[in-house]
Amino acid sequence: MKSRGDMARGAGDERHRFPGHEYPQVIPEPDEVRPGGRPPWADLAPTARRGLSVERVARALARRGQDGPPPEPAEPAAPTPGASVLVALFDEGGEARVVLTRRARTLRAHRGEVALPGGRREDGESPWATALREANEEVGLDPAAVRPLGWLSPLSTRVAPAAIVPVVGALSSRPALEARPEEVERVFTVALSDLLAEGAFLEERWRREGLAGLDDEGFFPIVFYRVPGDLLWGATARVLTDLLAMVAAEP
Repeated sequence: MKSRGDMARGAGDERHRFPGHEYPQVIPEPDEVRPGGRPPWADLAPTARRGLSVERVARALARRGQDGPPPEPAEPAAPTPGASVLVALFDEGGEARVVLTRRARTLRAHRGEVALPGGRREDGESPWATALREANEEVGLDPAAVRPLGWLSPLSTRVAPAAIVPVVGALSSRPALEARPEEVERVFTVALSDLLAEGAFLEERWRREGLAGLDDEGFFPIVFYRVPGDLLWGATARVLTDLLAMVAAEP
């Protein structure tokens, strides 16, 4: 990985990859970047990319058998606590919207990045309880206002190998939220249909010295989503890709 100075210089160079988008976060510059693949819904007609309601998400979760409590993840041998994030959805204009945050730039890790509300699990806490507690602490979301819908595939990152469990919940209407400045710089929402729109999805393949890649040449995929004024990437983009691919396949 490049040094902090190299990354700062790269922040200006990298923006040609995302024309028309400004964002207050530094995306690390890998040693080499190659074009990635198409989105899983690349062949889906534009009309089928609309009308992604909360009910459609609930049907898709039920069809995949993920509409109950999430399974307890197998934790690694190292004493690293797992984490959970909340995919909070509400309908507006016939489209489901998801609650997102931009992390405060004063935090130690993932400064300024777009994220789902969530954080590390406490002892004896379920993934669902973690997600609700963290959402309340970060953006003031009332846990009682969230109806459980199900869960998405657990994932891990190269920085945090302990499992991250995404849980999905429904809100009856647009919530009144307030970013807690010590953790969150901004709270906003994005329609799932906008993430499925042509040109929103971008996959790159990155190579970095010293990291094990997913192919023979040492490259691994990184997914981005262009949204107004910002970019989603990393673990957040992976969670949303899992959700979108599942919902896009729902009749």
